[in-house]
Amino acid sequence: MGNGAKAAQKRERNAEKNAGKGGKSQAKVNEAAKSIVCAVCRQPFLITTRAPALEEHSSNKHSKSMAECFPNYGK
Repeated sequence: MGNGAKAAQKRERNAEKNAGKGGKSQAKVNEAAKSIVCAVCRQPFLITTRAPALEEHSSNKHSKSMAECFPNYGK
C-alpha cells in the first residue's frame, strides 16, 4: 500500500498542534503602525517613514510643504 494514511494522520496532528497559534500575517501589525497621517488627504504612513518620503508626498500630491501636510511630524 502507500503512505496515504500516515500523511493524513500527520496533517491532522499538525492541524491540532497549530490550531492555538495565530496566523503569521504582518497585515494587522502594519495597520497599527500607520500613525503618520497627511492632514490634506488623510493618507496614512508607517511610523518608520522618513522625512524625504513625506516631503515627496506633500510636494508631488499637494504642491505644499511638508509642514502643511504633516504638522505633527517630529513632535
